[in-house]
Amino acid sequence: MHDIIQMLDEKRAKARLGGGQKRIDSQHKKGKLTARERIDLFLDEGSFEEWDMFVEHRCTDFGMEQDHTPGDGVVTGYGTVNGRLIFVFSQDFTVYGGSLSETHAEKICKIMDQAMKVGAPCIGLNDSGGARIQEGIASLGGYADVFQRNVEASGVIPQISMIMGPCAGGAVYSPAMTDFIFMVKDSSFMFVTGPDVVKTVTHEEVTQEELGGAITHTTKSGVAHLAFENDVDALLQLRDFVDFLPSNNKEQPPVRPTTDPADRDDSSLDTLIPDNANKPYDMLELIKKVTDEGDFFEIMPEYAKNILIGFGRMNGQTVGFVANQPMVLAGCLDIDSSIKAARFVRFCDAFNIPLVTFVDVPGFMPGTDQEYNGIITHGAKLLYAFAEATVPKVTIITRKAYGGAYDVMSSKHLRGDVNLAWPSAEIAVMGAKGAVEIIFRQDIGDADKIQERTDEYARNFANPFKAGGRGFIDDVIMPHGTRRRICQSLAMLKNKDLKNPERKHGNIPL
Repeated sequence: MHDIIQMLDEKRAKARLGGGQKRIDSQHKKGKLTARERIDLFLDEGSFEEWDMFVEHRCTDFGMEQDHTPGDGVVTGYGTVNGRLIFVFSQDFTVYGGSLSETHAEKICKIMDQAMKVGAPCIGLNDSGGARIQEGIASLGGYADVFQRNVEASGVIPQISMIMGPCAGGAVYSPAMTDFIFMVKDSSFMFVTGPDVVKTVTHEEVTQEELGGAITHTTKSGVAHLAFENDVDALLQLRDFVDFLPSNNKEQPPVRPTTDPADRDDSSLDTLIPDNANKPYDMLELIKKVTDEGDFFEIMPEYAKNILIGFGRMNGQTVGFVANQPMVLAGCLDIDSSIKAARFVRFCDAFNIPLVTFVDVPGFMPGTDQEYNGIITHGAKLLYAFAEATVPKVTIITRKAYGGAYDVMSSKHLRGDVNLAWPSAEIAVMGAKGAVEIIFRQDIGDADKIQERTDEYARNFANPFKAGGRGFIDDVIMPHGTRRRICQSLAMLKNKDLKNPERKHGNIPL
């Protein structure tokens, strides 16, 4: 018995050492934590239960049978974050560069299967050089096994990928199918083909950072949702983030006690909208003034800035916010903002998170660039997402709601539950000037007559009362009471029961 216990201790020590002290030191010199250090920082202290510590690869080619490290380059198991069950895998770059082997993949699949069985989120801490070349097709099969589970888990349990090192080739497609991708600045990269291949094929010279760094993917491609300063910042913020989410699609989001009164008024909101309808204001200010303690976890803040998405709490309850941002492109909807918001809306709907939508949208972005790149199809994604959503939906029109964009932004016609408007709301097919120039084009040469017609149109349509008269708006509210009315609406909608027609799945315009 003594011998077997000694062997156990030796194997555990070897597994914990990963690729050895020299490689651990190298990891630290790059400003990166090791796989185990990351797990320890992310999970509640002492809560981690490791699985498959003794698993080793089965490869016998290229001399691999002579080199075995317990754990095979990935640490897997479960623990808690603020007391809630979380499954996690953390790739170990000190062991074969974190490369994915057949057994490495089996370890990941095992915890994903278990997460599905018990209904708990699965978090991946990615730091891998890609498929283990020595294993050939076996490692590629391992990737596909992980991909299949990503698809099966989609909409069932939250899946989050934290890219904390390289992630290249086929490895990128597992994170791509998870709900959120976070990255670490200067140390994480994602690309299908690296700079060397790009240079050979397209003759472009590009660095790893330019091609697939955190800034690139959070500002240009929209592949990643957030970029953090370093490993510690990333993991601590990840702890805050998962606190907003339910454990699975059968549960409601967690409710956190708050001292912020649900009926709190904010008089400063009465002067948020400028007198000049063409002047911008910051919609982010409105969101922060209505959420509990002003806490708002914004998602994709540097991409498609003309729309805001993120999580906040209203009277302790997690809420997903979608809002046009008048500070950028006047809040117009374009291709990027439509895709950004649509995926967020679908996530919230999948996980029972109510949606609050703030509307100030003059329409869809015009131009050949938008049309040639499919604004029709991409804009329809957001329309489809809001129409499909069965969670509680509360919509507040603060200023402009013109044309088809009015319909798209969670209007009453798309089964909005509570649709409110501020007195400053303008709900119409288009702005007064544009409408008059079409209706009365024969008078365009007469400036006085055009101005008279414009003023008349504005009086009749540039307000919330026509829509209110048809029941498209449930009430016109004072801005200072916005938080109170949202909280009341969400309380009323707590037991909402709405189901879509039975079907295998819809065919969203991808």
